[in-house]
Amino acid sequence: MKINGNTIRPGNVLEFEGKLWVVLKTQHTQPGKGGAYMQVEMKTLVGSTKTNVRFRSAETVERVFLDELPYQYLYEDGDDVVFMDQQTYEQITLSKDFIGDAVHFLKEGMIVDVSSYEGKPITVSLPDTVVMEIVEADPVVKGQTASSSFKPAVLENGLKIMVPPHIEAGIRVVVNTADGTYVERFKD
Repeated sequence: MKINGNTIRPGNVLEFEGKLWVVLKTQHTQPGKGGAYMQVEMKTLVGSTKTNVRFRSAETVERVFLDELPYQYLYEDGDDVVFMDQQTYEQITLSKDFIGDAVHFLKEGMIVDVSSYEGKPITVSLPDTVVMEIVEADPVVKGQTASSSFKPAVLENGLKIMVPPHIEAGIRVVVNTADGTYVERFKD
């Protein structure tokens, strides 16, 4: 769907120069000389390339709508992972490289959102946080519970994270899937 340059909003997905871009920021600018334009900061959907582009209000750009469906994570198959569509029970196989670092947080039965364009998967979005168990951590030292320092710990998936000193092995914690950081102790 073609839209004018002055109607671009953050969150829109655009097809520009043969790639799909998500709009991060927009700023409408009306200089003293010349026509008004929209300054748009965009990031590619696949990869991490960012760019700033000026669109005049008379210019048109292709706005893209992605299909976003819930899929259930089933299992790991070598260098791939298998998901099942929640409505049709169709299975898709995606490479671990396609998913990126978030692959470490996949748990059997987890529901993820798969965004696709023209039937081809573009992105996989995990929940913002997951609950994981600490399998290895330095012992708790009395009197250090009020300290603001952190200590290393190992999650059930093998990743190392930094946790507060009062966290010990066997405790379940909430972890941010975007950057793999400790959020809080999980309360059953």
